[in-house]
Amino acid sequence: MQKSPITKSEPDEGGHWGKFGGRYVPETLVAPLEELTNEFMHARDDPGFWAELNRLLRDYCGRPTPLFHARRLTAHAGGAQIYLKREDLLHTGAHKINNAVGQALLARRMGKRRVIAETGAGQHGVATATVCALFGLNCVIYMGAEDVRRQALNVFRMRLLGAEVVTVSAGTRTLKDAINEALRDWVTNVHDTYYLLGSALGPHPYPLMVREFQSVIGREAREQILSATGTLPRALVACVGGGSNAIGLFHPFIADEGVRLIGVEAGGRGDSLGEHAARFHAGMASGGGQVGVLQGTMSYVLQDANGQIATTHSISAGLDYSAIGPEHAFLHDGRRADYARASDAEALEGFQLCAKLEGIIPALETAHAIMPAIRVARELSQDDSVIINLSGRGDKDVQLVADLHSQ
Repeated sequence: MQKSPITKSEPDEGGHWGKFGGRYVPETLVAPLEELTNEFMHARDDPGFWAELNRLLRDYCGRPTPLFHARRLTAHAGGAQIYLKREDLLHTGAHKINNAVGQALLARRMGKRRVIAETGAGQHGVATATVCALFGLNCVIYMGAEDVRRQALNVFRMRLLGAEVVTVSAGTRTLKDAINEALRDWVTNVHDTYYLLGSALGPHPYPLMVREFQSVIGREAREQILSATGTLPRALVACVGGGSNAIGLFHPFIADEGVRLIGVEAGGRGDSLGEHAARFHAGMASGGGQVGVLQGTMSYVLQDANGQIATTHSISAGLDYSAIGPEHAFLHDGRRADYARASDAEALEGFQLCAKLEGIIPALETAHAIMPAIRVARELSQDDSVIINLSGRGDKDVQLVADLHSQ
């Protein structure tokens, strides 16, 4: 007998969602992670912490963000009403600031004076550098050499904000390698350093902590769509790299069985291993995602037949990662969320369509969600609604897209 989809998603005390999650780290990081877990749990129950965070989210970051009725995109799709949750309008241009502010408050609460972070597309790096400038904290950002090349504008922004940007030339020179270097730094400097992880992955308590700080997206969207339409949406659609913007939108709706949760992975340029970053599509030509451990957590990981971590490809640096957050793995196996994929070409199509029809240039990461959302909308009636999480703006990607058009 087939199980019903799960309607609740909370980890146990060890940070496990079923078999996913947990804490797989060197002995030197066990005590710092325990300290962080205890501090977060205390902060989670402290009204004063949330009052300060909410004040900063409102006065500094620009929350709440609007829920915009995309009428021309809706007309193009010819089905359900499409709404855009405008995280691109936040200070620094993406949802990443929600988590960065929350964790920076924790770092200050713990007495840490130095903050390190990894970044792929540069948005988390910019957000981290921003909050470090705000709080007067020393900031070091690790970024893969390939991503430094793709995201030169964000590299300059980080340095302008006072951060040291360390270029990582090891491995595939992308996000996975940046995380490895950040973890090495943290092992060496745990006494005074806070690791501000940017996505809902890594060892416990990071997946839970990042989800809690990003769930403001879904809480606002729920209130806004009920105010606009009187009913809940039929579907939520968001791009998924590590999965922080998606889990932030999804989590407040998990108990609502009538609301489909759809994450969109990077389909890249082909089906072979190394040509995409679609962890939930194991049936592809040369293998795909299998359960494994990467960088402190158990989840679905792209790996070859020998268990070696596979290289990945995506036109968007922020989706170019071998694993996915453990809560997404749990929602996938629990049949509560579906995971589609969008190719590089489809992402570019969504990027241009959103710009031409709505006057909004989305990040290439975000653009992966647009064409799948249109397909979902076409299956529904005009009385239904679909929300796309517009997780970031595309200023950083305009030159890359221009270069592709000139080839």
